[in-house]
Amino acid sequence: MRYVSTRGTAPELGFSDVLLSGLASDGGLYVPTEWPTLPAAGDDYSSTATSIMATYMGDDISAEVLEATVRDAYATFRHPEVAPLVQIENDLWIQELFHGPTLAFKDLALQVVGRLFDHVLAERSDRVTIVGATSGDTGSAAIDAVKSCDNVDIVILYPRGRTSDVQRRQMTTVDSPNVHAVAVDGTFDDCQDLVKAMFADEQLRRDCNLSAVNSINWARVMAQIVYYVTASQAFPEPATFCVPTGNFGNVLAGWIAKSTGASIDHLLIASNANDILARFVNDRDMSATEVVPTLSPSMDIQVSSNFERLLFEMNNRNGARTAEQLQHFRSSGTLEVEEANFRTWISSTFSAERVDDEETLAEIGRVYRDSGMLIDPHTATGTAAARRSRSNGATVCLSTAHPAKFPDAVEKATGIRPELPPELGDLMERSERMTDLPADLAGVSDFVRGVSRVSR
Repeated sequence: MRYVSTRGTAPELGFSDVLLSGLASDGGLYVPTEWPTLPAAGDDYSSTATSIMATYMGDDISAEVLEATVRDAYATFRHPEVAPLVQIENDLWIQELFHGPTLAFKDLALQVVGRLFDHVLAERSDRVTIVGATSGDTGSAAIDAVKSCDNVDIVILYPRGRTSDVQRRQMTTVDSPNVHAVAVDGTFDDCQDLVKAMFADEQLRRDCNLSAVNSINWARVMAQIVYYVTASQAFPEPATFCVPTGNFGNVLAGWIAKSTGASIDHLLIASNANDILARFVNDRDMSATEVVPTLSPSMDIQVSSNFERLLFEMNNRNGARTAEQLQHFRSSGTLEVEEANFRTWISSTFSAERVDDEETLAEIGRVYRDSGMLIDPHTATGTAAARRSRSNGATVCLSTAHPAKFPDAVEKATGIRPELPPELGDLMERSERMTDLPADLAGVSDFVRGVSRVSR
């Protein structure tokens, strides 16, 4: 299995090199040279995950190592099914993706990815410095996944004041010398731009051996394919999947699952007030506007970086064309997609709904009254979108975070403050440790150099 960059000029790499590099050297994102067909499912979540991931690794990771890695990763989850389905209405189901250590769907990928990092780096006697941007959940999941890795330093940038208290504390209270949380004076898009700019700095990238765990890292997306497959197998007919998303990574995994053989009807995108994806899917309008804070902060994004992978496919894998379109988007704030391509690739597979904060609160309250279940604001955008956009057959809404990660919104909607699981019960009393920095590339780059132990 080999990988190419969406921008066409970076060298082909094998899986292990793609894992460690994250972003391609030409600024693009890695994708397989060809999409494999889905293998037969296993007897449980871990065995299905092992089978699917093996098709994307070639000979880089042995079957024995992969199986042990996956089982060890999902043994950290609180539910034996890992990603269980729960029915809340006649044809509406929730897939709970929050049973991992940090209570968010990112754990399903990063608990595996962190262990793969450790394995590959130990084999190579190497060390990396991971830099990542987070809108809330990726940071804590990445930190938890690598906090005990001997060969990794990690720097996570998050937008100051734009995450929930629980999300922030899950990053800032980890007492490991290789973990560094940085509060950036800006938005998530600012944080993401800083990360991409640091990867574009060849000297910094080489000196610190930079790597990534955001969904720009292919291994993240690969691992997320699995829960679409396991959920789709529960229904006799193809199901619709409703995906709360801002960065397009989660729904991209669904597109890959569908394209490679999973029984999926179509993909419904749920957006909040930062509705660039909804505007694009509904009106072919991908124009960036100002990011506004919402009750679902992990979706407060206007630059959906993972859309680049689908754009590459839409362009018949023409990297130069993809790079040209993205450069125009960065300079003008708009992305032009030909109408024929739009009909073939977008209208045929995706639909979208925009759900604002008022509707989100109403939906949290409605789900609680009707089912007794507490859901977080991101999940609520999904269930609201699913009810508004009824399709034939079953709809599965991805529940991306535990309600206790966003207790203020849940309490406002229901009068009930959800409790954290016992292992995180003292989170709000733990000491915090973070660094405040402006959204300045030179300053952030200097900080990364200062904490990286690659060259020491």
